[in-house]
Amino acid sequence: MRLNIGLVLLVSFFGLACRKGERITTDLNAKLNISDKEVLFDTIFTSVGSTTRRIKIVNKNNDAVKVSEIRLSGGNTSAFSININGEQTQRKNDLIINGQDSINLFVKVSINPNSTNLPFLVQDSILLNTNGNKQVIQLLAYGQNAVFINESTVNTNTIWTKALPYIINGSLTVKSGVSLTIQPGTKIYFHKDANLNIEGNLIVNGGFTEPVLFCSDRLERIYSDEPGQWKGIFLKRTGYGLINNAIIKNASVGITSDSLSVHNNPKLILSNSIIKNMQVAAYIGYHSELLAFNNVMYNCGNYLIYGVGGGNYNLKQNTFAGYNLNFPRKTASLSFSDYLSANTYNKLQIDLTNNIIWGSLINELDIQKKTSAMVQLNFWSNLIRCTNSTYNSNGNILNIDPLFINQEMENFELSANSLARKKGVDLSTDPYFNGYLNKDIKGNTRISPSTLGSYEK
Repeated sequence: MRLNIGLVLLVSFFGLACRKGERITTDLNAKLNISDKEVLFDTIFTSVGSTTRRIKIVNKNNDAVKVSEIRLSGGNTSAFSININGEQTQRKNDLIINGQDSINLFVKVSINPNSTNLPFLVQDSILLNTNGNKQVIQLLAYGQNAVFINESTVNTNTIWTKALPYIINGSLTVKSGVSLTIQPGTKIYFHKDANLNIEGNLIVNGGFTEPVLFCSDRLERIYSDEPGQWKGIFLKRTGYGLINNAIIKNASVGITSDSLSVHNNPKLILSNSIIKNMQVAAYIGYHSELLAFNNVMYNCGNYLIYGVGGGNYNLKQNTFAGYNLNFPRKTASLSFSDYLSANTYNKLQIDLTNNIIWGSLINELDIQKKTSAMVQLNFWSNLIRCTNSTYNSNGNILNIDPLFINQEMENFELSANSLARKKGVDLSTDPYFNGYLNKDIKGNTRISPSTLGSYEK
């Protein structure tokens, strides 16, 4: 009798051991580990493209889980297809994954990148449901042909043209002593958190009718005005920029510059450009130098221009519109200081001429001084919304609405009865007049006295 009892216990022990990890749990916290929550297919498609990616799905729980549903959201209409552990299917129900076990999910995409009917970015998703927990794997593929750049450097003088768009994934660095020249109509798209680092020279030669575009690669309508989708353009210590006729949008910071010029060329000349929808700022300068002519900046989380630690700022005929569609901003649109910290400060020179500095706050211009001896201000014929009455001289207009046509619709041209019309000081003797200031942002000839801001008409 004792032998029989022992035998039963032994068999039971081995039976339980064999079933370890096979008991199905109904725990609501029993989620799956997915190797990739977003899968980007960035293959360079030159004809009908097809490529496959593997996603590993791991059950790290001790017990088995039942995946009640794995489904390709787009079904038969999707450009993607899935294979679950060797089975080609669009949907699978009641799939058991044992404890500490895994399955392989293969995703394939087949698209024709030369099809004009495809959106630029083709997307779908895989949906998983486990014990009521819904998990999503995003699938993204470029639907049109492009030049793909992954975590790379520009080591020789290079010219980009509008023949194909450029897709940047990760960081692209232009090395010191090298120039990247971008021709009119070129489009540069940045994947999530990508950025452009300039250690050499960035030369953007857009046109009035063919601006150069810098923006996110998410071109669906819901992302068209979404800030913070990529990091921005960084001018490093040895880097220089000349940006003419560009649109820069939807980054964290449009342009960041971290030093003064070390020779006679300006650190950055920015002209006839639109910078908008930035999570933090359109431009940030750390003891740096900016020459800005005929630009429009708006809808940025904290600042339009933030210049700290001193520096040189020559700003003429710009429209700084401190209206925020996405953010509850509390800081002045244009903020400057001569210091970086309590013990570090430098000379700050600001030349403001014929600008409109306006927005939703009562103070859209803030200049903080560690020592007045280090700050030089030259303000002529600007329309400014601010609380500092000392700026009410030299033709400046304080706290009178410029009457934009429609700021909600992003139209910052001026109404016919705006007091900013024909109030500008004559800039015909300015060294940058013939190159940048004799026409407005739309290519209209300026007639003295000019209209304030970036639009002449």
